[in-house]
Amino acid sequence: MGKDIQVIIITGMSGAGKTVAVQSFEDLGYFCIDNLPPTLLPKFIEMIEDAGGKFDKLALVMDLRGREFFDSLFSAIDAIDAGDHVKPQILFLDAKDQVLVRRYKETRRSHPLAPRGLPLDGIQLERKILEEIRGRAQYYIDTTDIKPSELKEEIYRMFGDQHEPRFYVNVMSFGFKYGIPIDADLVFDVRFLPNPYYVEHMRERTGLDEDVADYVLKWSETKRFLEKLNDLLQFILPQYKREGKSHLVIGIGCTGGKHRSVALAEYIGKQIEPMFPTKVFHRDINKGKAKTS
Repeated sequence: MGKDIQVIIITGMSGAGKTVAVQSFEDLGYFCIDNLPPTLLPKFIEMIEDAGGKFDKLALVMDLRGREFFDSLFSAIDAIDAGDHVKPQILFLDAKDQVLVRRYKETRRSHPLAPRGLPLDGIQLERKILEEIRGRAQYYIDTTDIKPSELKEEIYRMFGDQHEPRFYVNVMSFGFKYGIPIDADLVFDVRFLPNPYYVEHMRERTGLDEDVADYVLKWSETKRFLEKLNDLLQFILPQYKREGKSHLVIGIGCTGGKHRSVALAEYIGKQIEPMFPTKVFHRDINKGKAKTS
């Protein structure tokens, strides 16, 4: 017997939050496609089934950008619902007209149904077109009075595993001579600390070696830095989670990314782990020979 495939079809009013919604489903581990024409839905599900269980949670955005296909949505849903292992459900996102108008004005976008007209005209026409699909939706979220982070939390609550953590921290060591990581959210420069490179027997070793780590961590300035950094992280990490961020990358940099940054990244990762799931990795530890840690 095949594995059940959960299919969430995200639709609703333009400007009601479908982009935030699909990003939230990605954070929950769903395989996501934006703007899939409904006529392709049965074929796509067939391909997923042929993949042998690699994908069991799908989130598909279908909206009026593909309106020439939109009339076929119900027949496509009925077709896949007839299978034994596919469970399609509809999430409809909505908001009051005045809020949708304001959002269009703020983004300076035109409504897809009124590209040269008033946004309200397009909104009213879209609402009429979507009446039936709203009635068939199993899930409905009104985003009129909620922030994007609150919409994420609502989707997490409705579709996520309540026992699965939703905020992850990556701690990355790196060498400044190889460039600052472009995906780091926070970067800390530890080149002010005593350098093991200048201790001859440590020169070709790394911060993963116990003697190097002990050397980096023994200094009073290191201890004071870690104390202050720990206080900062204890405060700001829950704030990032509260605002809806799903993961955070903390970069710890020294010159070459082999000694000081490696030892400190390992230490900091152990401090964060009791708070949030944490992964530590070392971007530049194997680059070249250790010359100027």
